[in-house]
Amino acid sequence: MRKDITIVAEPRETRGKNEARRLRAAGSAPAVLYGAGGDAVAVAVSPKEVGRILNSKTGHNTIFNLSVKGGENTPVMVVDWQRDPIKDNLLHFDLKRIDLTMRLVVKVPVHHVGEPVGVKLQGGLHELITREIEIECLPDDIPEHFTIDVSELSIGQSVRASQVALSGSMKLVSPADSVISHVVLLKAEAEPEPAAAVEGAAPAAAATPAEPEVIKKGKKEEEAVPAADEKKKKK
Repeated sequence: MRKDITIVAEPRETRGKNEARRLRAAGSAPAVLYGAGGDAVAVAVSPKEVGRILNSKTGHNTIFNLSVKGGENTPVMVVDWQRDPIKDNLLHFDLKRIDLTMRLVVKVPVHHVGEPVGVKLQGGLHELITREIEIECLPDDIPEHFTIDVSELSIGQSVRASQVALSGSMKLVSPADSVISHVVLLKAEAEPEPAAAVEGAAPAAAATPAEPEVIKKGKKEEEAVPAADEKKKKK
């Protein structure tokens, strides 16, 4: 979605880790501007200003103007960014020039409204499989989000990407049959295992070998000793 926002960027003459540290210490962040048939340009921008755009409702799908001092003024999008793993502050940005006459592929959030019948009356669980779908459209037609009413969903029913209402130049890129959300039966309410499976354990227990065989063998050996002594006496 295009917004009337302009961020000023400073061109960077040098690159490298030392330059990046110097920029961050001064309150800026390194960035690279590229795309739309133009050369890649190293610039420095305000991480706070770009961060506000990323945290807005339209997020990384926001198209804003980047004004490079002494250079171009062009519509751009943030296509990639890096954060410090500990402090979580923004460290670097990839900014892509946007040709407003060319179609582009973007991921748009999907919001759910309503409480499914399968949850409210049937005791099921509403599971979200994905929170966004991928579409292709002109830059000015990028929506903030899509909204789906799931109040009629019963257990075993789902919402698929093909059911999202598209308008204008929008075209679905995600697989049409991909599931966005569904209502399932809670595991605690699943049917118990068949009784036959439980009964099947009985024969295994009965098959345990008995010990009388060993006892009998011992008795025969004991009986054989007196018999041998008797033969000796006769001799």
